[in-house]
Amino acid sequence: MASTDHALAELNARPVPDWYHDAKFGIFIHWGAFAIPGFAPRLGSIGEAFAKDYDRAVAMVPYTEWYCNAIKVPGTPSAEFHRTHYGDAPYEDFKQPFEAGLKHWDPAAWAEAFRDAGARYVVLVTKHHDGLCLWPSGVANRHQAGWTTERDIVGELAAAVRAAGLRFGVYYSGGIDWTFNRRPLRTLGDFIASTPGGDYPAYAMAQVRELIDRYEPSVLWNDISWPTRPGPLYRLFADYYRAVPEGVVNDRWVATSLQRDLLKIPLVRRYLDRKLKAAVGRQSGEESKGIIPPEIPHSDFRTPEYAAFAEIQVKKWEATRGMSHSFGFNRNDDEADYAGADTLIHDFIDAVSRNGNLLLNVGPRATDAAIPDEQLRRLRQFGAWLRANGDAIYGTRPWTRSDGETECGLAVRFTATPERVNLIVKGPVASTRLVIRNLPLSGEAVRLDDGSPVTLEPRGPDLLLTFAGPCVDTVATTVAVAT
Repeated sequence: MASTDHALAELNARPVPDWYHDAKFGIFIHWGAFAIPGFAPRLGSIGEAFAKDYDRAVAMVPYTEWYCNAIKVPGTPSAEFHRTHYGDAPYEDFKQPFEAGLKHWDPAAWAEAFRDAGARYVVLVTKHHDGLCLWPSGVANRHQAGWTTERDIVGELAAAVRAAGLRFGVYYSGGIDWTFNRRPLRTLGDFIASTPGGDYPAYAMAQVRELIDRYEPSVLWNDISWPTRPGPLYRLFADYYRAVPEGVVNDRWVATSLQRDLLKIPLVRRYLDRKLKAAVGRQSGEESKGIIPPEIPHSDFRTPEYAAFAEIQVKKWEATRGMSHSFGFNRNDDEADYAGADTLIHDFIDAVSRNGNLLLNVGPRATDAAIPDEQLRRLRQFGAWLRANGDAIYGTRPWTRSDGETECGLAVRFTATPERVNLIVKGPVASTRLVIRNLPLSGEAVRLDDGSPVTLEPRGPDLLLTFAGPCVDTVATTVAVAT
């Protein structure tokens, strides 16, 4: 126990690298065999799916990447879709057409699109819950032979991303692998209790170490939980930091414990489900939409999913979400299913002002290895806004407060560097004069999108901004004030 405590103390003494603080914007990629069917129920957000149908919610979530489990639960929309379109074909049959679609794949074009969007890092899902590895792993899966791609998707994308000047990271589903545990999952209790035992912990550890050795990822992003006790996990972290001194790990590494082991007992699991079902039923509005993982003894950043923190956080965090309700490609999504670019950029600004990053997901198709146009348009809109206003985003830190408001009701967010404070006014500014409430600030000011001067005048506790010309950016107008 003493050695474990000492190892944890050493890990927690390590600061989060500046590059990750500075980067602000990353791209997540969910892509795999699940993109061939590209189907999930349309019940709103993942939180809403649990609120509406808890007893089979894991098979009803809007995440297409969970299709492998959903088709095992009779009567679900996914099971009905699969029977209609694929009969009794096993999920494993999707591997061949996924690999066939790779002949269309251009990793360099993807990397250029991400760079042009203003992203500074990319995190690829290397193995999701279905267990399919997107690299030719040397670690054998004795439960599903040949369950890797022949082509080294991870390596090719890593090279393309780095050639574009971005950092590369890997996602790994450490807590769930449906080739090791094939039991259908319906409830959240089922899901939490389903981390495989037996030979899986050694398999997962060997694969993550292989990913580190082969690709030296700048981000090590685990999902759900981790199948070993804390001691081996902390050794993994220490070895990773030695191999990648500027690497970062996320917060989804809940290690196994006696309490988690007890969830294997059906009676204990049913008791947990009753409590969780009641808790989900009490949630409403924003609370029901997303997920905030629990804090763990060591991580470099936290990862709210389709959720965010409303105030400045001392600990670094990263909001993660898809552009629609799914991460993986959903064939049924159309323009109306996607969040608007303005909304996504506004949420991004909120995160940055509160010590967060945004990891925005793309879900490529499998048949032609292409990113859908709806997603590419939003990436281009991010890029256009960041080219004009990136100085208020990249390399900044939270100011003394994150939120403000104009006299006319527009939301204002603040970021800072040692030399300036940035005021980001969300939404269209209709006048050349704008009053921000309760803002005692002075100094030389410029509008970032065109470099024009902005005059600042105190109005009691408020601040009057006078622009040299009309504000044309309908997404957000940014003013930098030298301090």
